[in-house]
Amino acid sequence: MALVPLSYNVRSLWVRKSATFLTVLGIGATVAVLAGVLALRSGFQGLFRDNGRDDIAVFLRQGSTNEGDSAFTRERAEILTKTLDVFEQDASGKPLVSTETYLAVRMFKTDGGETNVPVRGVQPTTFAIFGDDVRVLEGRTFTLGADEVIVGDKIASRLRDGGLGDTIQFNTTPFRVVGVFHHAGAFSSEIWGDRDRLMEALERPVLNRVIGRIKPGVDIGWDDEDDKPKSGLALQLDADPQVPCKVMTERQYLMSQSAALGAVLLVLGQVLAIIMGIAAVFTATNTMLSALAARTREIGILLSLGFKPWAIFLSFLFESMLLGLFGGVVGCVLAYPIHGTETGTMNFNTFTEVAFAFRLTPELLAQAVGFSIVLGLLGGAWPAFRAASMEPTRTMRRE
Repeated sequence: MALVPLSYNVRSLWVRKSATFLTVLGIGATVAVLAGVLALRSGFQGLFRDNGRDDIAVFLRQGSTNEGDSAFTRERAEILTKTLDVFEQDASGKPLVSTETYLAVRMFKTDGGETNVPVRGVQPTTFAIFGDDVRVLEGRTFTLGADEVIVGDKIASRLRDGGLGDTIQFNTTPFRVVGVFHHAGAFSSEIWGDRDRLMEALERPVLNRVIGRIKPGVDIGWDDEDDKPKSGLALQLDADPQVPCKVMTERQYLMSQSAALGAVLLVLGQVLAIIMGIAAVFTATNTMLSALAARTREIGILLSLGFKPWAIFLSFLFESMLLGLFGGVVGCVLAYPIHGTETGTMNFNTFTEVAFAFRLTPELLAQAVGFSIVLGLLGGAWPAFRAASMEPTRTMRRE
């Protein structure tokens, strides 16, 4: 059976361009808000997901959820580093394994207010483990045993006294900023210094984690879905009588750190989308009902010419879908300027600030446009049904 020509719907939208514009703008605003929240979530999760490595293992205290609540005594850490034969070795035959201390320290921001900044005490082996992933952009790295630190480039300009040459006070000990370093992941939001000096200055009697580059073929065996050891090294250390601990790849660990805030942002985006989407659906419905009232005689003529009611229904539904599609495109255009914009937020897992950029991916934009099309279809369903239910003789008599 024949369908109503699509050009008829396009001309109809153009004739009613004022109402069409307002409807498209309403749907576009909804899509822009949704895309913005999803871009925030995508940027935050991408910071962790895309920069974790599967050849680096992270050892934490058994039962801990992050390195902030993990703790190893020096003796227990040495047992891990010296008895496990799973680490790669450098050119001199030294295992690529390191112990670190970690603490969230409250600091002042340049734009006012305070925030918790991760301060990490590392050993020289830490730099060997990460290789070129961590590199100094300005100045130099800290001297072993000295009261010096390097600051991640994402927070160097956001912190008061965080720039090159400034002095940061940890309790009663001043540390001089001698370098600004870059890492594509979350380390760029941290401050690094010599492990032993920071442990003394921050009055930290314990270490927080052990990291090491794992030999090829070693099975870590951590189950992401069940959040428990499944096989291999993870199962072995979970039952270790001397140093029971949890071990996972760096990628798995970083993904676990983004779960809480990622879930909050997803729920926020869904709530906003529902609230604003309801308004957009009513706007689309009102627009299509107005079109229905103005085109009653046209509908009667189409029915008299032999077009079936379902063809009329599909014609109106296609018109409302076009409204949603145009609204989705407008929403993506409105949201695109935030792509790459740097921002910072609190990581709910560690209660420290993390700096990252909004990220609009093609998949995210496709989701936003798909959502806008759904809004258009929902808004046009009732007017389309009413148009298809009209009787030709009655519609032709209406003025």
